[in-house]
Amino acid sequence: MAERKARKSLNTVAISEFKAKCLSLLDQVNRTKIPLRVTRRGKAIAEVIPPSPAPAERDWIGSMSGNMEIRGDIISPVIEIHEIEALEN
Repeated sequence: MAERKARKSLNTVAISEFKAKCLSLLDQVNRTKIPLRVTRRGKAIAEVIPPSPAPAERDWIGSMSGNMEIRGDIISPVIEIHEIEALEN
């Protein structure tokens, strides 16, 4: 039902007018939150919709908590120390 209301309040503009007034029409869509249909010879070719609400900004610290699992020893070297060529004399 809400979709029907959104379709009724959809503004329509010819492509020539859209080209001439692009920035002001985009500002209007952003301000009023009413989509804009662009037509060429009476046929719809595009719809300009208002942006989605910005997602809430999250702090990066701790943002990955609960997404990883540590398996095994993460401190010890993967190979034995005596096998590292750079440490040989």
